Amino acid sequence: MNITRLTRSALRANRATFLLTGTKPPTHRINYKPQYSSIRTIVSTSRKLAHSPPPASPKSKPQTLRRAAQASLPIRSNPTPTRGTIRPVLTLATAESYNPHFLEGTLPAGSQRVHAAWWIPKWKSGEVWVFDSGSCVFWGLSEAEARMFVAEVIMRVKGVEVDKLKTLELEELEFVTDPKETTRLQGDLIILGQIPPISEVEFPSPPSSSTAISPETLPARYAFSHALARSSALAALETSLDSYLHSVSRLPSTLGTTGKPGLGRKELRMKLGQLMRFRQGVNLGRESFGDTPDLYWTEPVLEGYFDSVSEALEIKARADSVNAKITYAAELQGLLRELLAESSGHRMELIIIALIAVEVVIAIIRDGPELWHMLTGVSEADGQHSEPTK
Repeated sequence: MNITRLTRSALRANRATFLLTGTKPPTHRINYKPQYSSIRTIVSTSRKLAHSPPPASPKSKPQTLRRAAQASLPIRSNPTPTRGTIRPVLTLATAESYNPHFLEGTLPAGSQRVHAAWWIPKWKSGEVWVFDSGSCVFWGLSEAEARMFVAEVIMRVKGVEVDKLKTLELEELEFVTDPKETTRLQGDLIILGQIPPISEVEFPSPPSSSTAISPETLPARYAFSHALARSSALAALETSLDSYLHSVSRLPSTLGTTGKPGLGRKELRMKLGQLMRFRQGVNLGRESFGDTPDLYWTEPVLEGYFDSVSEALEIKARADSVNAKITYAAELQGLLRELLAESSGHRMELIIIALIAVEVVIAIIRDGPELWHMLTGVSEADGQHSEPTK
């Protein structure tokens, strides 16, 4: 809005108040301060990308994370000489899963397989973790750079994304490095510092010159990234399930008013198939949201990192909510099955009635004269009446 026009409007309002009431209204000082820092600068590339990722759905922070955000204020407001700048940790879910055979060939040189993910030690000014569950975790990269990675790497080869999402799922936290602090999640801020020795689980040990972030906290970053990737995969499932429930939300009212589902047999079968996929995704997919991965059973330290992010993002509570919705959808699935069986039985009855009618017509045409003679005693040949044979 034009600042001069806004000032003139305020002065005219004050003058009108004075003329009507005789009282001088309080003056309002208008402070205009452009918030350039909140504007995201989109980096333009020299060449236009052939594919661009779909828009990301805006996600609010879970209640637990918002309540715990104050816990990070001491770290944010009291910088120290050993502490680095606060940088973003972004997670983008682009598909239900990635095809591992195509994924390995499209990743940049120097990528390493680390348990359930591919690790790109250095991409622009940060690092990237690509999980088989269809999510990418970006440390130290902006959202524009994260989208650029998805467009240039993930979407470059057709077939990498299995069941591509229509809308990207975005999770966002922040991290800071401080070698004097203990590695942990404090509020909504991940602190990368000292970690106890990891002996039971092997991790690569590349030189610091080849990584964007110190390799000393690599195991912790993997555990944090794994929890973030699981949260974004669950968010994608939540979005798809909500869309499914919305598509069948009018079914009860339609049944109550018309006695019919308002869907064809093919559509009913498709709804059944979609619901089975949701149940499979929650319980039998790459990520079993209610269980801790086996990797962390032998390393309590990594399990603590993983669980801290999982609790902050309310993964267990959200998974329980998804299961409750699936339970309701399962009841609806039973109703759909009954409707299909009833519709199929009614159709079979009509077919049987039609076959009986056809058989009756054929019998009349074939044996009509004989039946007529037996009933009336009149021969069709001479048209004369004769007594029926006893």
